[in-house]
Amino acid sequence: MRKLLDFLIRKRHWFLFILLEIISFTLIYRNSAYQRNIMFSSANVITGHIASVSGAVTSYLNLRDINKELLERNGQLEMELLKLQDQLDMMRADTVSFVGFVPDSTDEGFSYSFVMADVVNNSVSHLSNYITINKGRKDGIAPDMGVVSERGVVGIVSTVSDCFSVIIPLLNPKFRLSCKLLGSNFFGSLSWNGRNARYARLDGLPRHVEFQKGDTIVTSGYSAVFPAGIIVGTVVDFEKQNDDNFYSLEVELATDFYTLNNVRVIRNYRQAEQLSTEREAKKND
Repeated sequence: MRKLLDFLIRKRHWFLFILLEIISFTLIYRNSAYQRNIMFSSANVITGHIASVSGAVTSYLNLRDINKELLERNGQLEMELLKLQDQLDMMRADTVSFVGFVPDSTDEGFSYSFVMADVVNNSVSHLSNYITINKGRKDGIAPDMGVVSERGVVGIVSTVSDCFSVIIPLLNPKFRLSCKLLGSNFFGSLSWNGRNARYARLDGLPRHVEFQKGDTIVTSGYSAVFPAGIIVGTVVDFEKQNDDNFYSLEVELATDFYTLNNVRVIRNYRQAEQLSTEREAKKND
């Protein structure tokens, strides 16, 4: 207590000065309309700046949640687009086979949905790369499910635990993906050569297929993993293969694996049935 009193006595002239300043500003504010307006305007400006900074900080902190909502909405719109494309293909096929027949427009023919997940571990510089996400068996994830980003195909689920899953991405020589040119039914096999994380090669495209640089490569739908029409990348170069009957295309991947943060795991509710039927058919070989 004595030290506090000594401090107040030593600094008494500063406290007196501050008190007189407060009294002076109070008298000016009360007795001068002009000065009162100036002080009021200045206080509003300062308050406005503080509110602006506070709002900017709050908005920044909310960006992660907003980004997740946008990604989920984007995924829903992509599923709707794929569903409409699937129905359009069915209508075209039915129109050719049965003129005048209009198929039922229910969702029974489209059996895909997705689960949002965050990337918790990722590699792009190894020969065999893997990605770990924070969703697993408890979230309905299972091996052999397809994985996409907001830009395009990522890979396929390999191993699953209760809370995590490991993905074999396009940047792994073990993974091959059936792809086709957008607007064409000719397909080939896409794989990574272990060199550049931005490019892969599409082999087995017949020589008579017409294409050009900049054309879009999408999933063919010839598997139980990915629906048809998901973007994989664009053609940047091509060459003839050794047998001269097929092209080998260099594809710039749509997904940027260097900045991959969020993914969507695709569920195919008819995958088990399709795989079981295919295995049963192969028993007769």
